[in-house]
Amino acid sequence: MSVVVSHLELRPLWEAYRQGREEAVTTPDLGRTRVSVRLTPRGIVYPNKVCLSWEAVQEILRHEGVCYRVDGKGIRRLQVFSPVTGRVVALYPTGSAPTVTLSGVPMHRIKEVDPWQDTEAKIRSVRPRGRVLDTCTGLGYTALAAARRGAFVLTVELDPAVLALARENPWSEELFSSPRIWVIQADVAVLIQALPQGTFDVVVHDPPMFALAGELYSLTFYREVYRVLRPGGRLFHYVGSPEKKMARNVTRGVVERLRAAGFRVQNVPRAFGVLAHKRA
Repeated sequence: MSVVVSHLELRPLWEAYRQGREEAVTTPDLGRTRVSVRLTPRGIVYPNKVCLSWEAVQEILRHEGVCYRVDGKGIRRLQVFSPVTGRVVALYPTGSAPTVTLSGVPMHRIKEVDPWQDTEAKIRSVRPRGRVLDTCTGLGYTALAAARRGAFVLTVELDPAVLALARENPWSEELFSSPRIWVIQADVAVLIQALPQGTFDVVVHDPPMFALAGELYSLTFYREVYRVLRPGGRLFHYVGSPEKKMARNVTRGVVERLRAAGFRVQNVPRAFGVLAHKRA
């Protein structure tokens, strides 16, 4: 039995206790569900009998950039060292679906939208169906959103640290249990070369920043994506905010190389990406 919490859920409970309240409604899983908890002199008591002491609450309130798992063994910060990037990755609270941060940099949009809304914008743009290749799993939101629309998804993640955080994330639970999702830990730039031609109806490509994964922005990789798509298949490629100069520069190069690979390309600024079509 455990709960996953952050400062965003605990601060209102601390204030309620200070005001003399003995009960409050909160979330034990970063906003997925709501429960009533008891506020006692010992701490917060959840319906599943997990107790979080006020000392532990104060510790969490001092560290706002990470989520925590609380169980009978104590509290555990949900951050790990990545052997792939050599950086710390952490589960970062947003008040809704969390994101992953890499050395403090969030991997989803969190300004004016939450990570799940960010994912939905991408998925609406590409309208996944049939067989989908999700090139960079992350917390699995893309794979989950596509699977919930009836697609069968192969999702690939290079970094075992990121997959470890996905297993800790309440919003990612279905990623590892859905019969429509197959999760593979691998380098997609290598794996894609072994995939049969015309396998997928849709590819969703949301790679790390160019400086960390330049090979996933290369003409060689785009030609492999073109090859594994069926005729008439679609690719959504996340590129970043159209308002930022760096993203605009990356987008120009992405569009140029996608066209060189054979795609027809259109910008989708509302989803911070481009949509590419393989010729039928």
